[in-house]
Amino acid sequence: MTLPLPSDRPCMGWLPRRLLITRSAREWEHGRVIAERAARFGVPVIELLNDRVVWQPPSEPHTAYADAKATLAVVVAPPSKLKLEPIAPSADWRVDLAAGCPAHCSYCYLAGSLKGPPITRAYANLDEILGVLPRYMDEGTVTSRSAARAHEGTTFEASCYTDPLALEPMTGSLSRMIDWFGRSDAATQLRFTSKFADVEPLLALDHGGKTRMRASINPKRYARFEGGTAPVAQRLIALRRMSDAGYPVGLTIAPIIAADGWEDAYGALLAEAAALLRDTADLTIELITHRFTPGSKAVLDGWYPGSALDMTQNDRMTKRTKFGTEKQVYDTETMKRLRGWFIAEIARVLPLARVLYWT
Repeated sequence: MTLPLPSDRPCMGWLPRRLLITRSAREWEHGRVIAERAARFGVPVIELLNDRVVWQPPSEPHTAYADAKATLAVVVAPPSKLKLEPIAPSADWRVDLAAGCPAHCSYCYLAGSLKGPPITRAYANLDEILGVLPRYMDEGTVTSRSAARAHEGTTFEASCYTDPLALEPMTGSLSRMIDWFGRSDAATQLRFTSKFADVEPLLALDHGGKTRMRASINPKRYARFEGGTAPVAQRLIALRRMSDAGYPVGLTIAPIIAADGWEDAYGALLAEAAALLRDTADLTIELITHRFTPGSKAVLDGWYPGSALDMTQNDRMTKRTKFGTEKQVYDTETMKRLRGWFIAEIARVLPLARVLYWT
């Protein structure tokens, strides 16, 4: 079944400055529909002669970064994207609708992992991606085998390498995937998190309660670190609307930044969330502290020179990842203080919420 893209109303989310579409992407109906929709919104569509994303950047580095961030490329997901990987502690499997994000977050964890200029690449072969999902049902080890989360079934995380809601006005990919999960007979759940708020196209979908949206939130004092996103107040309203439409919902508090005054800042944030969500029966919370790698720090320092975000060694320790690389996380004492405060405060102001994990 091919769902129609959201109606041709004024776009409330991100509009790219240009859309590039590769030759192979034009062979897929979904790719052609994305390009047609962009054209209706007045976005210039550039048809590439081959499958290389060719882009002529401005010579000034910061201008080149901004220009790349304003570009959407429609491509075919490589074969590696059709072999899903576990994504602990969030979900059993990672499924990608795109790679890259149009937001300007000066702590972006993607900065050190995506190669080349930060052009967002949306995948045209969505039908092929959906086609591999059945083989992963009942095969996960993160939620499928967890006594506390087994009721979620086999879980698929769609926002590891992108913000799918940000791209939805252009792509319609998230709606297609929500519909697919809603019609699935398997015990399963799609998960995505977002810093955007235009949920209107999702509210009337036949989701069957099998998609959980989480709003990624941080205190107002950190808004300067999240350029190009919806205000937190709008994200919370969007989450409430999704809950009222029958979706299970959640909060992703990330990245938790242990700057001076963090208790007051996060206390106000939790109070703001509780004002809208305190009575929500199925509300989860994920708590993710700020961390960075040498590679991501180098990229972010180039993208956001002069940022006030603290990426020094203060209150930090080095942790080795499962891939053998190093990242800087808060030291043991800071982590203990943060975790104790959040667990206690969440229990007080959002007593019905379930904290899924702390990392």
